[in-house]
Amino acid sequence: MDLLALADFNLVARYGGFGRAAREAGRPKATLSRRVAELEAGLDLRLFERGARSLKLTEEGRALYERTALLLTELEETATAIASGGHTARGRLRISAPLLFSQTAMGKLAAGFALRHPQVRLEITADDRTVDMIEEAYDLVIRVNPEPDANLVGRIFLRDRLVVVASPNLPQPAHGEPVPVIVRGAMQPIETWTMTTPTGPSTLVAQPVIGLSSLLMVRDAARMVAGAARLPLSLASPDLAAGTLVQWGRVDGPEIELWALYPTRRLLSARVSAFLDYLREAFPNGTPDELAAYVSG
Repeated sequence: MDLLALADFNLVARYGGFGRAAREAGRPKATLSRRVAELEAGLDLRLFERGARSLKLTEEGRALYERTALLLTELEETATAIASGGHTARGRLRISAPLLFSQTAMGKLAAGFALRHPQVRLEITADDRTVDMIEEAYDLVIRVNPEPDANLVGRIFLRDRLVVVASPNLPQPAHGEPVPVIVRGAMQPIETWTMTTPTGPSTLVAQPVIGLSSLLMVRDAARMVAGAARLPLSLASPDLAAGTLVQWGRVDGPEIELWALYPTRRLLSARVSAFLDYLREAFPNGTPDELAAYVSG
């Protein structure tokens, strides 16, 4: 099998079309089209369904892409590692990270990492959905409390927890009395929040009055005395220290864990290893207070 033709096929499959693949790679569109046609002829298979305005992988094309994408990536990374002595981080590094972590910390992390590793082209996408690392060509993903996945390995680099907070001007309710709350996402008619307070377990009858899509917006609304809210301690810490929010209790349940993950079958490239080391350096203890200090520092 022609490896150059196979590499061009993977390029087109990754970007979903000849035009975009040509622009991303700086290659002539006609060359990519010819190489893919030669590969199809050599395999006696149709790898793409070609429409007037769309290009889709056939079942055989998808199988070939899924089985060869990692192999080609490993070949490229091995050659790069050998050429650079295996120690220099270089090349493109694509990362997917959750929206809140991206909004609060990733800009600073990206800038610091880029200054330290100028030969790495860093691309970060903020997304709360579970991306397909192989299909979407990510080198590293950051996920919150991920489900076990045999295809991924990684490490926890931060831990956080949820707390119930409110403006000091919002009176705490009497037992069983509903209290207005601000929630992320869709609102329910009434909710029950369980939390641990300095005096012991407590239950809050929560009546959602505002539903917002971002925890940053939830925090800002809580500052304005609109209602109580559940926020990560790292996000609430600066306001708790300044007195613009007060803590009513700690939400019961598991900790929030942030994981950095990469495919098990992929060789750990110098650039991925460098970014993992940079995360460890930025958050050596991985505590909520450490994240809060990093963001505000």
